[in-house]
Amino acid sequence: MKKMLFIYNPNSGMGLLKPKLSDVLDIFVKGGYEVTVYPTQKYHDAVRKMGEYEEQYDLVACSGGDGTLDEVVTGMMKREKKVPIGYIPAGTTNDFASSLHISKNMLEAADTVVNGVPFACDVGVFNQDYFVYIAAFGLFTDVSYETKQSMKNVLGHLAYILEGTKRIFNIPSYRIKVTHDGETIEDEFIYGMVTNSRSVGGFKGITGKNVVFDDGKFEVTLFKTPRNPMELNEILGALALRKINPKRMYSFKTNEVHFETEEEIPWTLDGEFGGVHEEVVVKDCQKALEIMVKPEVIEDVSEKKGTE
Repeated sequence: MKKMLFIYNPNSGMGLLKPKLSDVLDIFVKGGYEVTVYPTQKYHDAVRKMGEYEEQYDLVACSGGDGTLDEVVTGMMKREKKVPIGYIPAGTTNDFASSLHISKNMLEAADTVVNGVPFACDVGVFNQDYFVYIAAFGLFTDVSYETKQSMKNVLGHLAYILEGTKRIFNIPSYRIKVTHDGETIEDEFIYGMVTNSRSVGGFKGITGKNVVFDDGKFEVTLFKTPRNPMELNEILGALALRKINPKRMYSFKTNEVHFETEEEIPWTLDGEFGGVHEEVVVKDCQKALEIMVKPEVIEDVSEKKGTE
């Protein structure tokens, strides 16, 4: 019998997994797996568990929000032998799961874990750390990790909006030197993101078109600091229309990008605090990790789509 390690965050979302845990485990066992279950106990506990286990597992499944997935992926990337990861989304936004068409229905997602196919997707390297789908700085990036879990559970997306409105009248601006593919950009920015996702914060289409997950390139979007209300409205309008406004934004694809500043800037990685940095190097590790998806999804999310 094949062996699976199942790591889940009991506090993600509104605790939706708890009443369905028995059914999920039943699906895993019927799928041919002997399952070891581990509920995380604290922040970064999944990274520790991933780094310490000595058993030979054929598959690691996890359930929680994007932060839980980030921890499991980070731990897996540090292991010498890597195995596929299955994901049951149970968080507030679940951007990455949405991008890979992983069902919000937990039992359907559990079925994909054991009956799906492995898809080799890109993973981001952020200095000495890893991320799954987004590294970002600036406006609102601290909202997700500063919003209390209890508040997220009760209010969902509204919690982020309420926390975010506290900052709208105190917008930080950063002067940054950005280098990629032999090109240098120097400007002031209120927000920037390096992404491998079709949605951010639950909003689809703001990372660009023809996004695929195994092409060795990230989508980089940088928002210039508005100098007046009209320029701010142009940025908000571009977001609403899901279009890039070249007067107010920079947008490009790259496999490596450098950020340099004279002050330390806080970053977020997959919605979790990524530290403060004066210099950041982000690299794309192409097809570094296998995620279980439905067979019919492969064509849509792979680089084949980009050549259509």
